[in-house]
Amino acid sequence: MMQTAVAQKPVDASQKSHPKGLYVLFTTEMWERFNFYGMRALLTLFLVNALSFSEAESSYVYGGFLGLCYLTPMLGGYISDRYLGNRNCILLGGFVMGIGQLLMVISATIYSSSPDTSKMVVWLALLVIIFGNGFFKPNISSMVGQLYPKNDGRLDAAFTIFYMGINVGAFLGMSICSFAGDVKVDNVRMVGAFKWGFLAASIAMFLGTALFYFLKDKYVITPDGKAIGGKPDFSKPAANLAEGEADKAKFSNTAIFGVLGLLVALFFIIHYLSLDPNPIKSWLYPFIYASGISLAVLILTDSSITKVERQRILVIYFVAFFVIFFWACFEQAGSSLTFIADYQTDRHFLGIELPPSLIQNFNSIFIIAFALPFSWLWLKLQKRNMEPISPVKQSIGLALLAFGFFIIALQVKNLGADEKLGVSWLILMYLFHTLGELCLSPIGLSLVSKLAPHRFSSLLMGVWFLANAAGYALAGTLGALLPPTPDKFIEATKNGIDLKGILDGTITATAQQLDKLHELKLATHYPTFAGFTIHNLYDFFMVFVILPGAAAVLLFLSTSFLKKWMHGVK
Repeated sequence: MMQTAVAQKPVDASQKSHPKGLYVLFTTEMWERFNFYGMRALLTLFLVNALSFSEAESSYVYGGFLGLCYLTPMLGGYISDRYLGNRNCILLGGFVMGIGQLLMVISATIYSSSPDTSKMVVWLALLVIIFGNGFFKPNISSMVGQLYPKNDGRLDAAFTIFYMGINVGAFLGMSICSFAGDVKVDNVRMVGAFKWGFLAASIAMFLGTALFYFLKDKYVITPDGKAIGGKPDFSKPAANLAEGEADKAKFSNTAIFGVLGLLVALFFIIHYLSLDPNPIKSWLYPFIYASGISLAVLILTDSSITKVERQRILVIYFVAFFVIFFWACFEQAGSSLTFIADYQTDRHFLGIELPPSLIQNFNSIFIIAFALPFSWLWLKLQKRNMEPISPVKQSIGLALLAFGFFIIALQVKNLGADEKLGVSWLILMYLFHTLGELCLSPIGLSLVSKLAPHRFSSLLMGVWFLANAAGYALAGTLGALLPPTPDKFIEATKNGIDLKGILDGTITATAQQLDKLHELKLATHYPTFAGFTIHNLYDFFMVFVILPGAAAVLLFLSTSFLKKWMHGVK
């Protein structure tokens, strides 16, 4: 008979150092993030400058790509938990992603001679990277949690250290790939250089995969020398189970078919509500949202789930909902904020003109600088019995993100037509975004590891990443709200068109003017969001103040019942 799982006592963090396997996973993730973030820094610029996408189109592609990268961990987590195990999925995913980056190199090599073929190759490359990431992403994070006992007090600190590895890789990737691929000579972008940035990303991915292959058997092990993350063997009792915890999920055929029906119904409902000429927004984004909701429902249909497990899983879902708004705003870094850095920012810093794709890299620099102090802070507060529970930390993260955008909103409010934003303000914004990220993202990974039943460890990590996926899809929608910046008005004026008059409705554009604006990929109306018109950058940035700010308040007000449903887990 299934008994109620009980919370285990936390291990005293002062008694043990972190296992060496943590640093193997740290290094593996570092090179994978070099690959991912290095490519991500160049993606929208490559689409716009080499393949003639508009900024709005590239934002939708960017959001869809990131969304699917965090949707496929659902599949990778399931295959790992049921068939291949963490280790094999990491090796498979790493190799596949390396191949995908090589396809990006091919696309960036043939874009001028065969533009149509180049577009087909880039679509294939993104698809390959998406599937590779799905196998890699949930399994590397899940293995960090498996290095420790179920409710080990060191987990928040361990995931913060692991998170520093993510951002060391991101810093190296965005630095090297940006300097290699985002090259300007006499203020003219050398589009042919993009291939070198993608090549650097591919090499990093193959290197990280090779390191994991050679080091995993020696270091990624339990204290008694048993391999962590091997193929699941349901003929033997699983290790590290809480009292009364089942080792295998039990889904009925009725539940599976019912959830499939829910997936289809949700997809068409969301598709109808978000009907848009852009196929990514109207077809892909609804699939991401519907998949996340359906998978969450499927897990709850497991007949072996106890009351405590169900409530802990619901805490994961509840917090994940608010995390959507964090990533929807945070991930403007790779789309709208990159375009603002390119066209609307004076990028001179310490005597150097920074490439626009590099400015977002200050996030990684700040993560590296503050990750260990945050890890120390959580341990110190824990010893004094003052450490806030995870949802409180995450509400603080949302508030810091909103404050960072508020700083920029104030700076652009009275910016003249010929004035540019100082890059130091973007850097300050990224500082607050980083502090918010450290309060939210590694803590979220740790929360899933502590609350998830063993049989769902990788799958629930995939669900957590589905919140990221939904956030990234929303990021694409929000990024497309970027209103015309001064450079667009100048471009229209050069062609004899009063773009501001057309946007304000004081002038009616002729058919010839509309054709010309379409050719120049310039909008003929202001973007709107939730019934509000976005006239300028101040309006645009206030969207990113209100969304995470409201989410921060609501999550904080919900912490009392969340604490109860966490049943002793902090």
